[in-house]
Amino acid sequence: MKLEGDIVTPQGVIQGHLHIAQGRIAAIAGVPVDSSRAGEGGRPVLLPGFIDVHVHGGGGRDTMEGGDAIEDIARRHVRHGTTGLLATTMTAPVGDIEAALRALGPVCRERSAQSARVLGVHLEGPYISPGRLGAQPAYAIPATLAEVLRLSEIAPIKVLTIAPEMAGHLALIGPLRDAGIRVQIGHSNGSYEDGVAALNAGASGFTHLFNAMTGLHHREPGMVGAALAHGEHAELIPDLLHVHPGAIRTALRCIPHLFCVTDSTAAAGMPDGEYRLGEHKVQKCLGGVRLADGTLAGSALTMDQALRNLVQQLGLPLPDAVRRVSTIAADYLGLWDRGRLAEGAWADVVVMDAGLALQRVFVEGEEIDVVADA
Repeated sequence: MKLEGDIVTPQGVIQGHLHIAQGRIAAIAGVPVDSSRAGEGGRPVLLPGFIDVHVHGGGGRDTMEGGDAIEDIARRHVRHGTTGLLATTMTAPVGDIEAALRALGPVCRERSAQSARVLGVHLEGPYISPGRLGAQPAYAIPATLAEVLRLSEIAPIKVLTIAPEMAGHLALIGPLRDAGIRVQIGHSNGSYEDGVAALNAGASGFTHLFNAMTGLHHREPGMVGAALAHGEHAELIPDLLHVHPGAIRTALRCIPHLFCVTDSTAAAGMPDGEYRLGEHKVQKCLGGVRLADGTLAGSALTMDQALRNLVQQLGLPLPDAVRRVSTIAADYLGLWDRGRLAEGAWADVVVMDAGLALQRVFVEGEEIDVVADA
């Protein structure tokens, strides 16, 4: 199979063609062009498939439902260009988390047709601060290494969000890192000093930067200050509701490997109305998702819109925006054959027009029916 157009590669934009064989990129050929001219003359723009490490739901389904919910979620997000994702849990009784993980395990091992690849699990709770729940239900508890490892045997935990200031958590970061779990700081009432200590202990990054953590003050820098001063990686939700564009620009200048997530709920890809988020009922209205008291509760964002926001609202050059929605997250997860258009990588490809409207999606060489979710 051959795809022609302006190809966004790690080395720059190439006008030419991309050849797919046996689910991987066999060759890329063409001539370099200025990235600002990508898509001129009606040429398609070829991008690496998006990688989203924070997905609670989509298409009216929620990860915590168990059953076939994750397959519906993965089929909905792939129609918006997300070719790989981490299924993300909510804070809940441990038994409920186990039930959700039992449904996730088989899907992590084998991708269904017309679906994004479920790359593993992001466990966003219950090991968070009771004082910084955000929209998480009130089931926060301290973590133990044995419990986390037991849960990861049910379905592979790739990212774990914790509040490092909770008793015993700092000592867990190193062993969890050694077990291959990336520990992110989030839903935390911790101080700047707590954040620095967690990073020194081996924490990898920050969960939805700015949201559900202590903010920046010039005499109390808080967890946000620790991220901006010392962080190498952090998630950020670029729906322009969770974080002001000025704060996004600040983070882009401070954190070298800032990457985008949706924190999407069941409301993603759906009309306004009531949806489930864990045990909560949430309302989608005017582009946002909120609890009854007005608290933001995840998002309705999809990754194609995240890319458009970065380029069209924040002014990022297309290659840099692509890194933020694809390459950095893939590298963060240690997936050197995803999140980039390069020879030997999986043929996870998003085709857009010059206005970044999505036209076609391929996952591991399989073309996805995107018309059904137009």
